[in-house]
Amino acid sequence: MSPDEPLVVCRDAALTFGSGPQAVVAVHGADLEIRAGDRLAVVGPSGSGKSSLLHLLAGLERPTSGTVSRAESLDPYDIGLVFQGDSLIPALSVAENTALPLVLADRPELEAREAALAALALVDAADLADRLPEEISGGQAQRVAAARVLAQSPRLILADEPTGRLDHTTGARVLDALLTAADHTGAALVVTTHDPAVAARLSTRRSMRDGRLLAPEEVS
Repeated sequence: MSPDEPLVVCRDAALTFGSGPQAVVAVHGADLEIRAGDRLAVVGPSGSGKSSLLHLLAGLERPTSGTVSRAESLDPYDIGLVFQGDSLIPALSVAENTALPLVLADRPELEAREAALAALALVDAADLADRLPEEISGGQAQRVAAARVLAQSPRLILADEPTGRLDHTTGARVLDALLTAADHTGAALVVTTHDPAVAARLSTRRSMRDGRLLAPEEVS
């Protein structure tokens, strides 16, 4: 893969749910390229289509029209997903949750655990390793979700409103963890948010309104 080759390209990509009079167009003809090292905030209110766009980028949804293409060298384990809210498996410890993507990718158990512990340390959550999800706070759980992505060493990190349910201080720590993860691996980072303070920490901002992705804005 060339260093200049995009990881993901959307060309006039649209996503419609339902059909006929009940159809809802979640994304209207989006054009977007994501490259290694990008730091992109997709900003807009609830219902503007941000999550639907992220699902198209991740391959969780197929476009109803237009195209979403990925670099041939980009496999599913190269994409790290961080969702809003609790995404941890209750029966697994924090370390086991963090190691799970590596275990599913058939990495040796010891290697997966070592990578998980190193990732937890990078997001200041090493002391949580042996706890269960019910024993940690929401902010801690979001940092663990970021660590899980970091352990995976993805080339593309997609985070859907990762600070949406958190107070300002905790949200800032979660964003710190995501930026650490992206910087550590050289990954592209795309964050959906309705918070201007979150958007201001990423180098490029794209706004969404009524499913339409607007032109980019450079953030100083």
